[in-house]
Amino acid sequence: MKKLIATVLAVLLVCSMATACAAPGAATTPAAGDSAKKAACILGVGGLRDQSYNDLVYSGMKKAESDLGISFDYAEPKQISEFELIMRDMASSGQYSVIVCVGFDQVDPLTKVAPEFPDQQFAIIDGEVQGDNIANYTCKEEEGSFLVGALAGLMKKNAAAYGVADNNTLGFIAAMEIPLLVKFNAGFQAGAKFVNPAVNVLTDYVGGNNPFSDTTTAKEIALTQFSKGADIIYHAAGGSGLGVFQAAAEQNFIAIGVNSNQNILDPDHIVASMLKRVDTAAFEIVKAACVDGNLAVGTTTVLGVKDDGVGYTLEGSNIKVSDADVAIVEDLRQKIADGSLVIPTTLEEVDPFLAANAN
Repeated sequence: MKKLIATVLAVLLVCSMATACAAPGAATTPAAGDSAKKAACILGVGGLRDQSYNDLVYSGMKKAESDLGISFDYAEPKQISEFELIMRDMASSGQYSVIVCVGFDQVDPLTKVAPEFPDQQFAIIDGEVQGDNIANYTCKEEEGSFLVGALAGLMKKNAAAYGVADNNTLGFIAAMEIPLLVKFNAGFQAGAKFVNPAVNVLTDYVGGNNPFSDTTTAKEIALTQFSKGADIIYHAAGGSGLGVFQAAAEQNFIAIGVNSNQNILDPDHIVASMLKRVDTAAFEIVKAACVDGNLAVGTTTVLGVKDDGVGYTLEGSNIKVSDADVAIVEDLRQKIADGSLVIPTTLEEVDPFLAANAN
């Protein structure tokens, strides 16, 4: 797949930025006035082929292309420092009805760039930026994480049936320790301990210069957690999570995927995936901006279990989960959807949540 480092610009800009090229399937540069049928997307660092977050957003853009008849350009920045330049070049071109910015680390660049282009509509997924020309889309990651946490807790509670160690030890690995990813951890721990109070969750972060694409470090962490007894490990580490799956295959333990359905990557070792429908968010953003003309700029849309914005799936896994345990998780899903359970978003909120909802 060809990679677009910067968007297709006017001829002068193309000449000055040799890294620019057209996105696969994108139409030729439209004439002035055609921008309502064209969108742009700036992916997160790590780019395509992470088999997770960026790939999912891209699939939403491709769906918009095929279903709505729009075209789009995309960029795959290699460093955070590139975001601001790419945003400014895209906005300067005047080609796009909306520029979709992906990931929390685009918040600061967008805060700087958006006011410079008041007539350009922007949207950001996984972040919030104040502005009359910015639509914010966030997810209740803690809700989907709660569901896979409950599944993991039940598997440990019935260890013999699932062939895991009877030690109530689980693992969680995230790319970095930031509020967004702590939400995954808080939800996972709350779900696991809700169904199995004896559970202990080992927590580690990849960190470093490439926290979302460092498979080597993620694999090492997973192997260390496994050596400490965690034989069910949930990751929220983007492309780094592929290292967790490598460790699971080598040591024959169970992993839980994130964002897209990662079960199919290794059906014998991945039991479930927490679904975060950023593909739906990307599609809806483009539809609102390019087709309906009603992008909700100046507001924040929060997607949770109730909206099918987050959830979980067992589809594609060869690891059989009992009907009884599926029924328990499904009941919890319904309680989240109807508001009976409000899932914590920080680790400090987990114990009070459990106390308030003790069975």
